Amino acid sequence: MKRNHILVIDDEERFRKLLSRIIGLEGFEVHQAKNAKEGLRILNEESVSVVVCDVKLPDGNGLDLLEHIKREFPLIEVILITAFGTIQDGVNAMKQGAFDYITKGDNDDHIHVVVERAAEKASMNAKLQHLEDRVESEYGFENIIGESEEIEETIQMAKKVADSDMSVLLQGETGTGKELFAQAIHQGSTRKNGPFVALNCSAFPKDMLESELFGFKKGAFTGATESKKGLIEEADGGTLFLDEVGEMDIGLQAKLLRFLENKKFTKLGETKERQVDIRVLAASNKKLKEESENGQFRDDLYYRLAGFKIEIPPLRDREGDIGLLANFFLQRMNKKVNTINEEAMQLLKQYSWQGNIRELKNIIERAAILAEGTTITPDLLPREFYQETSADVGITTESSLKKVERIHIKKVLEKVEGNKTKAAEILGIGTSTLYRKIEEYDL
Repeated sequence: MKRNHILVIDDEERFRKLLSRIIGLEGFEVHQAKNAKEGLRILNEESVSVVVCDVKLPDGNGLDLLEHIKREFPLIEVILITAFGTIQDGVNAMKQGAFDYITKGDNDDHIHVVVERAAEKASMNAKLQHLEDRVESEYGFENIIGESEEIEETIQMAKKVADSDMSVLLQGETGTGKELFAQAIHQGSTRKNGPFVALNCSAFPKDMLESELFGFKKGAFTGATESKKGLIEEADGGTLFLDEVGEMDIGLQAKLLRFLENKKFTKLGETKERQVDIRVLAASNKKLKEESENGQFRDDLYYRLAGFKIEIPPLRDREGDIGLLANFFLQRMNKKVNTINEEAMQLLKQYSWQGNIRELKNIIERAAILAEGTTITPDLLPREFYQETSADVGITTESSLKKVERIHIKKVLEKVEGNKTKAAEILGIGTSTLYRKIEEYDL
């Protein structure tokens, strides 16, 4: 959509040309049509932001055309004009979505002001739509990368529960993408236009976490110089995501449970009860069922949060997705490094990934920074990749480990053309240690 493109539809040629000239003098590019059919053709071919249309047309009615435009081109603003306007006609037009309803002859020379306002609104509509599309593409299910059966099943489960108000508990190891799933569930719900508020329960001490969650009144405690809205209130109409909920203090868990039962809460220092309309999603890298059984987490809160439980698989169970994710992170860096060679990719696939996707992202970014060419090679990967993958294939004796280390150090030295400072940096060891290794391995 181009803000300065206007379409005038009117079968009266003199009036149509006069109107187009008035609008065109204000810097707009004006397209003209003498009937509805021609107007629709232009709308399909040109990027128009505002339509100025006569109510009575040779091949139709302006109100019917308004309905069609609002259905097929919802971002376009429509101004209806008529020679015989009534208040009721104007009311009907506005109800159907018209920006304005103008009678011909009434301040024709000021219509450009109405067009200007309509163009500004259309431009704002386009910006808001672009922002919504961007948010959806960044936080929707499409942003979860993977083709493995494990992740596909998890995505399908999340999609099914998204369009409901049921509480969801996301469980998985650190770095598996629990918050990404929470955001996608929010975007796939009827609350997507409401706020998504995330709180990491492990990031605050008990007292501070309570005030962050429920808010407080001025003077509620030392240092409370102003009243503060809690995150529960901030999330009203949307979704509250409680990350690492297993770290929450037992006493605070009781207060959270009371809130979840009726969506009512009281700010610290207040007696008045408030009510909000929110959906709660929670996540934990702990097995909360086991935690509840041994008294570390309230079992009644566990069952309240786990209305629908989703287990997010670790990266080591998604070997088929490692290449996809590695290349995605590499391309997103927008650097000259654009490929990962076969040997390096094999090492990535054999690694155990204790830090999961977050660890993979960091490793790829580190390797791309260290690379001097356009390809990530094995010598750019951290030392533990060689130690771990060597152990996986049965090399367990001291002499075998030394052999692997010697080969790795030799490759790194060749890569940096003997620059020992740079080699030590890549290997993650001190230069004195490197010199000792060079002497030990007779390199």
